[in-house]
Amino acid sequence: MEKMKNVIKKGNIKVHLICFDSLGAKSSSIFVETPDIKLLVDPGAAAMQPTYPLSLEEKERLKLKALQKISQYSEKARIIFISHYHNDHYTLASKIPEGFNYFYKNKIVWLKNPNKFINLTQWKRAREFCEEIYNNLRGEGKLYIRPHKIKVPSLEEELPFATSKDYGDYQERKKELLEKGRKRLSKLKELWENKRWVREFRFKKGRTIFVDGKQFSIGKTKIRFTFPHYHGIEYDRVGWVIGLIVEYDGKKLIYSSDIEGPQIEDYAEEVIRENPDILILDGFPTYLFGKMINRINMERAKNNIIRIVYGVKAHCVIIYDHHILREEKYKERFKEVYEKTGKRLMTVAEYMGEQSMIDKITKENVTKYST
Repeated sequence: MEKMKNVIKKGNIKVHLICFDSLGAKSSSIFVETPDIKLLVDPGAAAMQPTYPLSLEEKERLKLKALQKISQYSEKARIIFISHYHNDHYTLASKIPEGFNYFYKNKIVWLKNPNKFINLTQWKRAREFCEEIYNNLRGEGKLYIRPHKIKVPSLEEELPFATSKDYGDYQERKKELLEKGRKRLSKLKELWENKRWVREFRFKKGRTIFVDGKQFSIGKTKIRFTFPHYHGIEYDRVGWVIGLIVEYDGKKLIYSSDIEGPQIEDYAEEVIRENPDILILDGFPTYLFGKMINRINMERAKNNIIRIVYGVKAHCVIIYDHHILREEKYKERFKEVYEKTGKRLMTVAEYMGEQSMIDKITKENVTKYST
């Protein structure tokens, strides 16, 4: 197991930083310990995208290294939490490398609900995931049940800060995009209400539980999950995620999952209101700027992270990693953020006293071509 330099400790909450983008593979995995729980969060890792400046072989090596760390921590965990069904946040049982621990055996598996507030791609992946566990670990009872009707709140109810924002010259275009988003959501609602639902099920020494918006008390540890949040902007095509809040004896951890920055003002307000002692926040995907993300939403993310830094406790440890560490221009694109926040924002690599992989690669290339 790794040295303790990868552990954040506040009171009786310990957060082990397992693998993140700053270490060279797409991932956002942590292991949370209190006197009552041993919880593995988002046991997945993926190779970096084609534009990332490493060879295919090196990207694959770093992905396997990340999965090996996850495998080691899964042996210690009693509970596993999966915030959504992207390949860098969960691992199919059939995709666990040979020789690694079977992550989900004898575990309580807390899952993002696979039946609602989920896009089509993740809807399919979630079923494949549940079917594999059900079949491999001999799940009890039926796996599928009849669908239910779903109440979908209006965007104004769900996101009052974001919907009241004045976009100036961009306002009309924003209205057009939101209307398209509403239509996509309406089609997804038809899917959710008309296709069979996956049921929670028990298996030997374990079970699955869908945890969106739920809360649990285990000993003196309180665990809460957010209601589904958009993976990015309002009505984002990529889908929904759920965040995690762990409290013990006055100390608090927030794990945001993929809210990308955040871009949505209401999610920033949630973090500030919770006022954590440890914040694991996924960074804005600057590598998608000009492709899938425009300047308006990048500026929203900048303003939101600055507000969070100044809105939470001065001693709060803020890990700002994941998507933002996928291209060498991230510090240039977020220059004003880093200037205003100083050393408050750290990558996992930086917290461990190392250089982030993308910075290391960039520095090596500059040295190589300048000599």
